[in-house]
Amino acid sequence: MGIGISIFFLALGAILAFAVEAQVQGIDIATVGVILMIVGAIGMLLSLLFWSSFAPFGTREERIVRDYDREVV
Repeated sequence: MGIGISIFFLALGAILAFAVEAQVQGIDIATVGVILMIVGAIGMLLSLLFWSSFAPFGTREERIVRDYDREVV
């Protein structure tokens, strides 16, 4: 799940939890909204943790190869 989908789930969940006042038999819309917000928040955290491993400020392995280290044939 990407960051965009996570934001979409957060927004949809907030709308269902706080703005919709409709009644549906057998389903509590506010609970569905809270569940969507939780799923969106977990998805966003996992996406941010995944992408932080590719950040340019992380550790790098630098390898220097000099000409005199190679064997001339």
